[in-house]
Amino acid sequence: MAPNKSIYTCQNCGAQFSKWMGKCSSCGEWNTIVEEIVAKKQTTGKLSVQISGNQPLTLESIETVKNKRITVEINEFNRVLGGGIVPGSLILLGGDPGIGKSTLALQLALGFTNRKVLYTSGEESLQQIKLRAERLNISNKDCLFLSETSLEQLIAHAEQVKPDLLIVDSIQTISTETLESSPGSVSQVRECTSAILKFAKKTGVAIILIGHITKEGSLAGPKVLEHMVDTVLQFEGDTNYMYRILRSNKNRFGSTNELGIFEMGSFGLREIINPSEQLISKVSNDVSGTAIAATIEGIRPFLIEIQALVSSAAYGTPQRSSTGFDLRRLNMLLAVLEKRAGFKLIQKDVFLNIAGGLKINDPATDLAVISSILSSNIDVAINHKFCFAGEVGLTGEIRAVNRIEQRIAEAEKLGFQKIYIPKFNKSFDDSKFNIEIFRAARVEEVFRNIFG
Repeated sequence: MAPNKSIYTCQNCGAQFSKWMGKCSSCGEWNTIVEEIVAKKQTTGKLSVQISGNQPLTLESIETVKNKRITVEINEFNRVLGGGIVPGSLILLGGDPGIGKSTLALQLALGFTNRKVLYTSGEESLQQIKLRAERLNISNKDCLFLSETSLEQLIAHAEQVKPDLLIVDSIQTISTETLESSPGSVSQVRECTSAILKFAKKTGVAIILIGHITKEGSLAGPKVLEHMVDTVLQFEGDTNYMYRILRSNKNRFGSTNELGIFEMGSFGLREIINPSEQLISKVSNDVSGTAIAATIEGIRPFLIEIQALVSSAAYGTPQRSSTGFDLRRLNMLLAVLEKRAGFKLIQKDVFLNIAGGLKINDPATDLAVISSILSSNIDVAINHKFCFAGEVGLTGEIRAVNRIEQRIAEAEKLGFQKIYIPKFNKSFDDSKFNIEIFRAARVEEVFRNIFG
C-alpha cells in the first residue's frame, strides 16, 4: 500500500504548495491554505496499455443525433440558454447571496411540467423548501425533493429516480467520502463536479448546479469548475432594486450575448416581457436632466432612462459620481464636452444614474449621457418623445453603432417621435419607419437641434 501524501491547497485560487504558509503567494490571500490528504497511486512503470473502449472515428462515420431542447415555463431562461435546456448538459448558476438563485431554481423545478425533476438541497431542509414553494404558490407532483450533502447518496438517488432534470443547491455543500477535506474546499468542488459531469454525460440527465461567489464577484472554487461545465449563468442585480438580470458568460450550445430580466416580488421572480416600458418613467417635458437611450443587450433592444444632475461644486474639488455607468467613460465624455463643444463643466458637480438599477456597457448610450448632462447644466428639458443612439468619440464625432434598425424599431414601437442616430449608419431605408430620424455627425449638431 502506497503511503498517503499531504498537499496544501489555497481555498481561494486553487494553488498547491508542498508546505503550509500563512499567505498564498499566488493570490495574496491570508489563511486560505489548508492541508489535503492525497492517496498515492501504485505505478507499475509499464508504458504499454491495452486499447479498449471508444475508438477514433472520422466525421463521416460519426452518427448525428439531434437532441430536442427541453423548454421550461420561464421564457427568459429559455432565451438565455438559446431555446431551452440541452439534455445531458451541465449548467452552473452563480450570483450574490440573497439575489434569488434558489428561488429561480425552485421556480424552474416546479414549472417543469410533464417531466420528472429531482431537486436536492444541502443548504435547506425539506420543511424550508416547502415554505418557499408555498410562498411561490406553485405545485408539481412530478417534482421530488431531497436534502442531501453526500455525493455518493445524491448520485444513487438520481440513478434510482431517473429524472429529466437534476438541480443541486449548492455544489459547495456537496462532499465525497473519497476525500478528507471539508465541503466547499477546492478539491471537494473539483471532484464532486467531475463526478456529476460524468453522470450527466452517461445518463443524458440535464443538471443545474448552483454555485457561491467570492467577495470579488467570481465563482467560488477552482477556475477549472467553469471549464468543466457546459454553461455558466450569472444572476445579478442590486438587492435594493427589484430587477434581476440573468446573463450567460459561457454557453456551448448557444449565444453568450443573451440576457433575461426578472422582477423580484413577494411571490417570487416575475419575467419582464417588455423591459423598455418598465425602465422608462412617465416624466413630463418640464423635467431637465433626463434622456432616453436606445440600447442593445445581446440581441435584445430596449430603451433606458439616463438621469443627470449638474450643480455648482460646493467644495474645492468637483464631484464625479456614476451609478450603472462606467465612471471613467463619464470623465471622458465630460472632457469631450469641455474641449470639443465648449461647455465649461470643470467647476460643476456631475451625478449620473441609470434608472432601474441597471448596469449598461453599451457605448451607444454616450449620446444620451451627454445630452442629459447638458440638459441639466442649462436647465432645459429634452422632449420625452426624443431618444438617442450613438457613440461619442474623443474628437466630438458621433460614431456608427451596431443594429441601428432594431433600436429604431423599438423606439417606434413605444411611440417615440424622433430618434438621433449617427450620420454614418446608412445601411437601411429610412422610409420604412414612421419615426423621424435625425442623422448627426458631431455632437454640436445634436445640441443645436434640441436646444436651439
